[in-house]
Amino acid sequence: MPDSVLVRPVAVLSPDDARTLVASYAAVSPTAAMKDIGRLDPHLGRFIAMAPICFVSTADASGKQDVTPRGDPPGSFKVLDEHTLAFPDRPGNNRLDTLKNLLENPEIALIFLLPGTSETARLAGTARLSTDPELLASMAVQGKEPKCAIVVSVRQAYFHCAKALLRSKLWTGEYAQPKGTFPSISRMVGDQIGLSEEEKQKREALTERAYRDGLWAPLS
Repeated sequence: MPDSVLVRPVAVLSPDDARTLVASYAAVSPTAAMKDIGRLDPHLGRFIAMAPICFVSTADASGKQDVTPRGDPPGSFKVLDEHTLAFPDRPGNNRLDTLKNLLENPEIALIFLLPGTSETARLAGTARLSTDPELLASMAVQGKEPKCAIVVSVRQAYFHCAKALLRSKLWTGEYAQPKGTFPSISRMVGDQIGLSEEEKQKREALTERAYRDGLWAPLS
């Protein structure tokens, strides 16, 4: 394990002590309290239209959560109006965690990142699935349309300050790791679930093919 991991149990606060801790923080500033405008104004709309990636949070009926990255060329995240956003569901591993969660619980939250910009855009609302032909056609890349789109009714919308990305130095490359720091994902998952060496090699070849030929449509 990394040297930074503690080997002893970590002490956590009781619920009462946790409430006392939270209450001890400074009061929210007036600007921060007001910045959730609950709609997609021109600034947020432009940011989202230029963003090539967002992180999507959903939960099932029991509240178990999932967060997944969604990446696409700029313009693939569609601001349909001040209160509606749509984004494509591209081919993946078919776990379908996001889609299955939305069938049980329509609540959704998103964070959009724009490379080179340290502020982010945060949205929350409810979501439904759509197979509207015109919408899917507008999301085609290399002639490949998504199987469906996720349409979000926006309830919360605001810009988030740059502190997290500045602390992480995300866009400077300072903490970037050289290629080969980790084995391939197929090999790491293979180790985790006990695949044979032959199975790992097969999965590596399939993953390489999916990365090359399956970004926009499922492999045939």
